Amino acid sequence: MYRSRLPELATLERVIELGAPHLRTRIIARVAMPGGSELPVYAIELGNPRPGLPLVGYFGGVHGLERIGAEVVISHLHSLVMRLQWDSTLHQQLETMRLLFVPIVNPGGMALGTRANPQGVDLMRNAPVQAQDAVPWLVGGQRLSARLPWYQGPPDAPMQPENQALCSLVHEVLAQCPFALTVDCHSGFGARDRLWFPFAHKREPITHLAELQALKAIFVQAHSYHRYVIEPQSVQYLAHGDVWDHLYLESLARYPSQAFLPLTLEMGSWLWIKKNPRQLFSRHGIFNPLIQHRQQRVLRQHQALLDFLARAVGSCQRWLPSPEQRATLHDQALREWY
Repeated sequence: MYRSRLPELATLERVIELGAPHLRTRIIARVAMPGGSELPVYAIELGNPRPGLPLVGYFGGVHGLERIGAEVVISHLHSLVMRLQWDSTLHQQLETMRLLFVPIVNPGGMALGTRANPQGVDLMRNAPVQAQDAVPWLVGGQRLSARLPWYQGPPDAPMQPENQALCSLVHEVLAQCPFALTVDCHSGFGARDRLWFPFAHKREPITHLAELQALKAIFVQAHSYHRYVIEPQSVQYLAHGDVWDHLYLESLARYPSQAFLPLTLEMGSWLWIKKNPRQLFSRHGIFNPLIQHRQQRVLRQHQALLDFLARAVGSCQRWLPSPEQRATLHDQALREWY
């Protein structure tokens, strides 16, 4: 029943079947749905599984209403699977790194057409991290009721199964990677596409601010006409329970000698509404481009970013700052963002 409401899952399974000779696929969670059925959460890897190599991870579908995030990740995976049939350069690249995809983190919410998971919990407000300053009412996370959006879940309860599976997977790969970068694809904030980085729960800079400044520098050099706003999420608002904040803080404690850069791609859905105001009358229209040619344009325009991130991770030794460079880059980033 619920699978029929989730064409993105069917598309993903077709891509997995198509790329089977090259992909390492597993189900990291099964999400219970009303009526007793279940939906799988797939994790797909490609590249060299040898420990010690850098990794880039692509995530989508954390919020069930933001289907375009899952579609962007699935589209990129499909592009790679097709290129593997003929692209020797891609094969050479994958010998030196790993790629990880979790395109639909919240299949239950996507099937039900809700931001939250089937238990009514917002997975991006559910981690055990509390904001240090005031957050926007409701939007920053609330424990009043699962009937309201942005519900964090019951106090002192474990994280939701989807988040537990996500965190276990990320810890598993971080334990093997000297450098890892992830991008979580969302939509729905403003009329600009934004690349956010931690923190979301406080306005202090993260430990790896110099690495982020170096990453931004090579991105601007390679894409001088890009349209992304690159900034810490705290510039816009603070929030409780951000999963990537939680994972970043745990990475500092568990793997202090490694670098982990979690990014969030926040696609600006207000631009789609401006071009088609009727979308305001649709829950999905607030977060997704409903007209086909606009959806295809969105799927195309972010592929360059996702491809760049893989190339940057695979070549990280050429641009990651040396100990002597970190202080200068850190100061540059403080002036720009804080």
